Amino acid sequence: MEDTVRKIIGIDIGGTFTDFVTYDPATNQIENWKNLTTPAEPIKGVMQGLEKMETLADVDKARLGTTIATNALLTRRGANVAYVTTTGFRDIPFIQRGNRKAHYDITWIKTRPFVERANCFEIDGRITAKGDEWAPLDENAVRELAAKIKQDGTIEAVAICTLFSYVDPKHEFRIREILAEELPGMPLSISYDVLPKWKEYDRASTTIADAYLKPVVAENFRKMQAQFDELGLGKKVGVIKSNGGEATLASAADAPVQMALSGPTGAVVATRIMSELTGIKNLVVFDMGGTSTDCSTVVDGAEHVTTNFEIEWGIPIQIPMIDINTIGAGGGSIAWIDKGGMLRMGPQSASADPGPACYGRGGQDATVTDANVVLGRISPDNFLGGEMTLDSEASHAAVGRIAKDLGMEVDECAFAMVQIANNNMLGALRAVLLQRGLDPRDFTLVASGGAGPVHVCDLMDISGIPKGLVPNFPGQFSAFGFIMTDARVDRHRTVQQSSKFFDGERATQAMASLVTDAIKELHDQGYTDRIEIKRSIEARYLGQNHELELHFNGEEFNEATIATMWEDFHKEHKIRHGFAIPGETIETVNFKVVAVAVSEKPVMPDLEKTEGKLTAKSTRKVRFKDGWHEVSVFDRADLRQDDEIAGPALIEESASVTIVQPDHRIVVDRIGNLIISA
Repeated sequence: MEDTVRKIIGIDIGGTFTDFVTYDPATNQIENWKNLTTPAEPIKGVMQGLEKMETLADVDKARLGTTIATNALLTRRGANVAYVTTTGFRDIPFIQRGNRKAHYDITWIKTRPFVERANCFEIDGRITAKGDEWAPLDENAVRELAAKIKQDGTIEAVAICTLFSYVDPKHEFRIREILAEELPGMPLSISYDVLPKWKEYDRASTTIADAYLKPVVAENFRKMQAQFDELGLGKKVGVIKSNGGEATLASAADAPVQMALSGPTGAVVATRIMSELTGIKNLVVFDMGGTSTDCSTVVDGAEHVTTNFEIEWGIPIQIPMIDINTIGAGGGSIAWIDKGGMLRMGPQSASADPGPACYGRGGQDATVTDANVVLGRISPDNFLGGEMTLDSEASHAAVGRIAKDLGMEVDECAFAMVQIANNNMLGALRAVLLQRGLDPRDFTLVASGGAGPVHVCDLMDISGIPKGLVPNFPGQFSAFGFIMTDARVDRHRTVQQSSKFFDGERATQAMASLVTDAIKELHDQGYTDRIEIKRSIEARYLGQNHELELHFNGEEFNEATIATMWEDFHKEHKIRHGFAIPGETIETVNFKVVAVAVSEKPVMPDLEKTEGKLTAKSTRKVRFKDGWHEVSVFDRADLRQDDEIAGPALIEESASVTIVQPDHRIVVDRIGNLIISA
């Protein structure tokens, strides 16, 4: 890909708004805006938003984050899948794991997989754990199965997962060949392509999820491709994957499970870039939008990528993804009263249609956004920079109905709604900090999403995080992250060997093949320059059930690099678990390769410094914990480097408003971030 590019567009399709950010490298100009999401047909909202651009002729790249795959999994609106496996293993998706979500709840029901048992089929043929063919594949049985699927007429995709295919996938390859011949056009997923790693249930579940998504994602991406072709963008569009990298629309449709957590990754990528620009090493992401809140961490300047993810309890999807905790709490979260007469918030959301009551689109339910309007935190006349006028009376009426049932004053009820929503989001912050052994006092809270800056001081106070940061363009922060991300490909494969009998040549070949595959995928996307390769190994003491990841800094496994690998494992085990066992047998489990095509990043110019006192543009009454205050309102565009504002205050911008609580203050850093302290 050429080093010099013209305009880049980042597009984030959220539950309530679709966000847009453009960057022009020639002028270093960044523009941003929002458009209401069209849930029934997401591409429609994208096209409406792109109409605001004067021309698309100077666009070289468009990167799109979408929740199409996520929503299909969460709402179970995927394909009717057939599961094909080795004889004796059809019940793997139903046996699942031996644990329970609720140990003492006799009414608990195990999570249902994405396949019906009647659609699970067994085929004779067996590969051993060493890769030997213990029994040949019964090809006639595969053809008979194809005829049965064709006669049934309801199967929309097929997932293929045979025993030990991660060692030798020839049976899976042959099953796919036969089914492709007999069932032309049928979407097929094989575990060797989706997840060539050990642990049968995890591999089966992930492969089934990929097949479950293929027809849905392919149809949506086909429509998107046609629309982008009409605009002349065509091959310029990349879809953001769960690992923060990108894929073409075509390759994303072939591996849709990689899109399981596409949209929220942008805010984490942008936060990592903020870490580089500000020198703040430990940041926690607090990305609150209209429908959900996403939390993650950047520790020592790096985001955490994991394969330990479950779309529902007990349904693992083990693909590389940025580690994000998502809860159903956003500006559109609906207030309701439970059977015990207690006020609750969400997870139900008014989303974009009809939206909160104040949107004037038919919504009657009181939401977090309505509560913030009642409290004076959000100006009805300056929402989205004045492009959208909110109905304050509708907000008061909606909150008033809840207040009446609770016997409360309207503003008292609105404040309670906000506090409950804050406590819901506190749980997500604790999940990514305290539950992972991280001290909140070591972190800075990065508030993004349209609603994040509204709640940032509240969350700082109740979480114990001492500092906050509101970045530029917080309402479009994920889309901003998309224009800053690097193309990335992750490749994993199980390669089990022990320190007693380690075959360096076999290990070198396995790692080299992963590197070759990863580089090829980047080349297929048009990235040929500035490719960086990172290699790592997951290992454990023989007999353990959990692995440690070790960075491998060589290209081949020779006597020196192998010896260093074992030494590094003992050291890492000592750090992580407090002990090491020198001389104990170590087992390698998985090899990992990450290939990154490093791209040029937008330049964030320093703000000017100005002499004299900063003046507010207006004042208005805002309700805080201790009652109503007459609060100064500032326009963020007027702020300059080193400006200081003591709370209570409001700092408005086109897509958000930062609430500076009493006893808090902000300082503007050199590139325009708002640094908050108590």
